[in-house]
Amino acid sequence: MIYLDSNATTQVHPEVLEAMLPYLTDQCYNPSSGYRAGKKVKEAIEKARVQMAQLINAEPDEIYFTGCGTESNNAVLLSLAKMAGENKRIVTSAIEHSAILRVCEELERECFLVERVGVDSEGRLDLDAWKAAVSKGDVCMATLMWANNETGVIQPIAEAYKAANDAGVPFHTDAIQAVGKAHVDVKEVPVDFLSISGHKFHAPKGVGALYIRQGVGFEPLLRGGGQEKGKRSGTENVASIIGMGTAAELMRSRLEMDCHDCVGALRDHLEHRLLTELDGVQINGSMEHRTKNTSHLSFEGCEAAGLLILLDEYGVACSAGSACMTGKQKPSHVQKAMGFDDARAKSSLRISFSILTTKDETDKAVEAIKKAVGKLRSVQGTGGVGPVVVYT
Repeated sequence: MIYLDSNATTQVHPEVLEAMLPYLTDQCYNPSSGYRAGKKVKEAIEKARVQMAQLINAEPDEIYFTGCGTESNNAVLLSLAKMAGENKRIVTSAIEHSAILRVCEELERECFLVERVGVDSEGRLDLDAWKAAVSKGDVCMATLMWANNETGVIQPIAEAYKAANDAGVPFHTDAIQAVGKAHVDVKEVPVDFLSISGHKFHAPKGVGALYIRQGVGFEPLLRGGGQEKGKRSGTENVASIIGMGTAAELMRSRLEMDCHDCVGALRDHLEHRLLTELDGVQINGSMEHRTKNTSHLSFEGCEAAGLLILLDEYGVACSAGSACMTGKQKPSHVQKAMGFDDARAKSSLRISFSILTTKDETDKAVEAIKKAVGKLRSVQGTGGVGPVVVYT
C-alpha cells in the first residue's frame, strides 16, 4: 500500500521502535520505584523530556507527558475554565480540531461564551477580528491551532499570541500538526501552553506532551500519584515516552538540516503533475503558509467518498477533505469556513507525506489518482458531484 495519510498518523520509525523495545521487555520497571532498576527507567524518561524540549526550544521542566494530543488539549482548556473566575469568554477559531471544538461546546453548556473567529479563503485567521475578540474584557482564554490538520495551513501564531498577551489573556496552541514538521520555537513565540501528539511524527500512538510555560498556573485534569510533578498523575507509558523522545531528536535533526525540503519537493511534484495532467484540479489553502508535507486538493466533478473507495482499491491510502459517513458526506467545517460551496468541499482530498515517503510511491499515487478521477467522472458526468453506489 502507498500510504499518503501521515496527518492521520505516521509509521513508527525503525529507530524509534529500536529505542522502545528494551522498555517493553527487560526494562519493565515502574519509574516511581525506589530501587536502582526503576530509577534507571526514570532517567530514561528524563532524557526523553530533554529531547522533547529541544524540539520546540523549551526547558525540560516545561514538558509534561500525557496520553495523547487530545488529552493535552482537554487538560489546558478545562484547567483555564476552572481558573476563569467571572471571565467567561473563550476565543478560538472556526477551523479548530474536534479536540478543541467539542470541549468548547461543552463549556458553552456550562455558561461560557465561545467566540469562533473566521478565516479567509486561504484558511488563514482573520487577525483584525481576532484582535478585537481577545481585547474584550471578559476573556478567560484564547486557543488557536498552529497548523490545520486538513489543509496544513500555518496560522499567524506570533501575531495571535501577541494580541492575546497584550490583553492579558492566557494563550494555548494546538501544535499537533506542526511539531516535527515545521519550525516551532517557544522562545520566539512564548505561548503559555502548547499541545503535542507523538504519532504525528513517527512515535507510537497513545503518547503526547504538554508544554506549560514556567510560572503559568495550571489545574491538573488527572489527579492521583503525583507523577509529572503533579501535573498529570498516572504511571507513565514508559516505552512510548522513550519512543517519542527518540522521534523528537530524529525530527529535530532533520529540521535543522532542512531535510523536510525533500518532503516538500515530493508534495510539489505531486501537485505539479496533477495540475498539468488533469483538468479541474484546485489546490486549497495558502500556498505560502503551509506545512511541507500536506496537499489539499479539490477535483471538479468528483465525490471524495468515491475517490477514496477507488484509491483504496488501487492501493493508495489518503483522506477526504471532509468528514464522511456511511451513505452521507458532510462538508468539512474547515472548508466551509474558507467559503467553499458544498460541491467543492465534498470533492476534496487531503494527501499528506512523511519522511518515509518515496518519489516512486508519489508517482504511482499520481497515476492512481488520475485513474480514479477519470473513472469517477465517467460515471458521474461533468455536471457536478453525484451519488456513489458501491456494490459488494
